[in-house]
Order: sequence, then C-alpha cells, then structure tokens
Amino acid sequence: MTKRWNILEADKNNVSLLQGELKINATLCRILVQRGIQNFGKAKDYFRPQLSHLHNPWKMKDMAKAVNRILQAFDRNEKILVFGDYDVDGTTSVASMYSFIKKLHNEVDFYIPHRYKEGYGVSKAGIDFAKEHNFSLIITLDCGIKSVDLISYANTLGIDFIVCDHHLPDEVVPDAVAILNPKQKDCDYPFKELCGCGVGFKLMCALCEQMGIPLENAFEYLDLVATAIAADIVPMNGENRVLAFYGLIKANENPNPGIKALATLGGAKQALHINDLVFMIAPRVNAAGRMDDASKAVRLFIAPTQEDALYYAEQLHSDNTDRKEADTDITAEALTLISENQLWVERRSTVVYQPHWHKGVVGIVASRLIEHHYKPTVVLTESGDYAAGSARSVPGFNLYEAIHACREHLLAYGGHFAAAGLTLEKHNIELFRAKFEEVVSATIKEEHLIPEIIINSEISFKEITTSFYNILRQMEPFGPENMTPVFIARSVVDTGFSKIVKENHLRLVVKQDRLTFTGIGFNMADKFDLVKDRQPFDVVFKIDENEWNGQKTLQLRIEDIRASET
Repeated sequence: MTKRWNILEADKNNVSLLQGELKINATLCRILVQRGIQNFGKAKDYFRPQLSHLHNPWKMKDMAKAVNRILQAFDRNEKILVFGDYDVDGTTSVASMYSFIKKLHNEVDFYIPHRYKEGYGVSKAGIDFAKEHNFSLIITLDCGIKSVDLISYANTLGIDFIVCDHHLPDEVVPDAVAILNPKQKDCDYPFKELCGCGVGFKLMCALCEQMGIPLENAFEYLDLVATAIAADIVPMNGENRVLAFYGLIKANENPNPGIKALATLGGAKQALHINDLVFMIAPRVNAAGRMDDASKAVRLFIAPTQEDALYYAEQLHSDNTDRKEADTDITAEALTLISENQLWVERRSTVVYQPHWHKGVVGIVASRLIEHHYKPTVVLTESGDYAAGSARSVPGFNLYEAIHACREHLLAYGGHFAAAGLTLEKHNIELFRAKFEEVVSATIKEEHLIPEIIINSEISFKEITTSFYNILRQMEPFGPENMTPVFIARSVVDTGFSKIVKENHLRLVVKQDRLTFTGIGFNMADKFDLVKDRQPFDVVFKIDENEWNGQKTLQLRIEDIRASET
C-alpha cells in the first residue's frame, strides 16, 4: 500500500535557541519544538516529570460535593456500589476505587455490566441490583455522563449517583449528586484529557486530603492508572504523562499483583514500557469483556495474593487466545468476501456482515480490514433479532457524522470521530451499505484514502549514537501528542546482506557515508526489489535497541522505503 510521507517542520530560530540552552543534538531539539517544548524550563518538566506537577483535585467541578457525599456514606455505614465499564479503563477504575474504599469502609462492592446482556454504561439491571441489595450510593467510573434517564430512575428508588467520566457531555447532564468530568463546559479543571481511571484517581486524592490520610493511599494505584491511559489512547501530555511516567515506575518496582501476573503470562523478560501495557496487558484485560464477563478483570486487579491473581490472569489469557483466534478467522473471511466482490473493492467504504461472527471482535476486525483496504469500515454480525457491529475510520474522516447521516436505516448508534457502534434491522443492511457509501464518497477527501506517515525529522546515520538514543528514551512514555519519533534517512544503499526472513519480513543491512545499520521491516518483503539492486533509496524508521547474547546494538524499525530521487 502506497503511503503519503508528511515531514514535519519546526521553527529554525526556536530550535537553535533551545539547542543553545540544552546543548543536545539539533534533531532532538527539532522534535521537542514540534511538541511545544521551547525553553529549558519546559524541557525540564518534560524530561523530569514530578508528582508535584499534578493539579489540585479540588479545581474539578463538584469535587467537594462528591467527597462530602462519600464521607456521609462512611459515617452512616451506607452500602456503596462502584460501577464501571467493561473495558480496560473501566475495570482498572473500578478495581482501584473499590480497593481504595475497601480499606476505609466495609460496606462496598463493585458491578461491571455484561457487554451483551446490558450493553455499555449504566444499566437498569445494575440499578435494580443496587436496589435489591440495599446500596444507597453508586459511584460510576468511565461512564454515566449520558445516563440521564437511568439516573432519574435511580433517584426514584432513593439511590444517589456520583458520576466520574471523561466522555463529552451532552447539553443535558444527569441529575446526580456530583458529576466529575473535566470536559463539562463550566469545569475549571486545567487538564481536560484525563481517562476515566484518571478522574477516579483525582477523587481518591481529594478523599485522602479531606480525611488527612497520606496521598500514598491513592498513589498505590498509579500502575492501574497508567494501564488505563495507555489502553484508552488519551493524549500522552500534561497530567497524563506524569501519571503514566510514575505508573510505569510502580508497574516495574512494586506492581499490582494482576499486572505482575499478566506480564508473567505475556512472557515479559525486561522492564515494562508503555508499549507493553498497550500490547501485552490491555488486550488480555479487554478480552474478558469481549469473550465472556469483564468482572474477572476487576477480580484480577483486586486479588489479595499473587496466587489468586495468577488464577484470574490465566482465565484472561485464555479469553485472549480465543479472541485472537476469532479475530484472525473473521478477518480472513471478511477479506475473502471483499476480494470476491470487485464493486466493494472499488468503493470508498467497506460494510461486511455475517451472522455467525463473534460480536466481541468486530471492532478489532474493522481495524484489521483498514490495514488492507484503507477506508471507513463497518463490520456487522447478528445480535438477537437484529444486526449490530462496530465501525472504524481512517485518520481525518469524521465517522460519527457519516453514520449519523445514515440514521434513517438504523435503530441505534453512538460513538465519536474515529469509532462507532450501530444496530439495525437485518433487512436494512443493503440499504445502509448503499447510503454509507454515498455519504462517504461525497465527503471524504482523496488524501484520507492514502495512509499517512508523519515523519519528525531527516537524520543522518552519523547522528544515531547511543547517547542520542538514551535521550530519545527519556522522551517516554510515548502516546498520542507525544508519539515515538519517526526519522527519514536519504540515499542509503544496500550492503548486499539484506534479505527476506520468515517469508514476509525484510531484514536490511544498509549504509550511508560508510556507516552501516541493520533494520527490520515487518510485512515488507514486497519492498525487497527496491533494495536489492543497490540503487540509493530513502528509508523511514524508528530507532530501537536489539539485544543478542547480552550485546545491545541500535537498529532501525523500518516504516517505509522509497527509491531516492536522482
């Protein structure tokens, strides 16, 4: 698949001023300036995050109301139910809040709605469970901001709600005792991009302050907060970066037993990085809700011993194995369906449906299909009497608006710019497919149909040294708004040792000005023809470290290759 190369600029004056202050490589300064770091003070905060940089939790609207209501529940010995979503953000939020309260108050339990029986967010079944078991206060985490009718229903039953959420509120918000959500229009909290677990963490910090107990009682859950930040793909800047930075330290030095158990089963040999939370920990936690019941993910994180944690981790590991098998099989089936229909191949959108596909993986499958057919994609399966599924977009295209424009054919839908869910009558699938294609074709720009690689800077091989790489590593944790830097080296040539390995990967040994580097390009065997005739080519890559027999060497993680312009 051809890709667009977008090489970012940086103000040369700002770069040289920063280099004068920091005395480090100009290429690194260029990347820092691109990220809004233009002086020594900002660089110090960026490279040396401090917990003291965290904002005062009392700046969040309704924080005092939330704290007072929880303390009232403690005083009156009320039963508190901690309620959260079934994904990583929801289950880590619930596990941390439940564990925190449990140390202060006996009458507490948790509730995770079943993905397929109850759906996303606050459920009537959850409220009825609370009534039946005499809970008078529900604290929601990572959900609740849109549950206006259900929270009104709870009020008629005498159940109070504290909502901790980070999703965008509608014009009308629920009639809860307190709503903690920095995205509320009239909330003065300085950082708007916390995840659900982050909002819960701020509530724990405020409770510590009000009760005069050490903040360490809240900091104990920073590894769970970091896992939620990594999995929920929130911006890795501001407060999130501080929380993730210290959460990773906690995950490596004194981890939650659940994180330790999942890392063990995932085969972690070295210190955990943010990528390990994204690709090793998060999928196993998410798999519980996708394939079965997510409450076991909470049980994993609240497990009292390592042995108990391993018991639940093995269940999640098994769910994840099932999930991988399902997603591989369904992706292969879907790709066959598309390839057999030339009209679909030529369209600007993809809509596929099979009644037997597993509902828990259709979102993942939509993302996989985009890797092959780069266009807005909807994957549907049977759900009771209806068809339901997930949609994923390509960067820059507003998927939610496109689905909203097809609402005449839908029973229900929801989501945001990049991802959405939808339900429709089965006999409307063909009508929806036609309408969705019509809307996408009319509104998508040509460039959105070509994958883009954002490149931070041109670099020469002589700049790639161990000290350069060490500073690069100090820019972690990486994530949105602070992505792993991507470089381009021009006019490199093959040394004659490049080859295809394991059928579809490309192992490069290339040189520029007598300096040689090894690189690996996964699933890039088709680029070998560009390399083998020893003509100069441009290579786009990330820099990482390879360890072999105790020896560490720098290598290139290849992203793309193109023949050099003569």
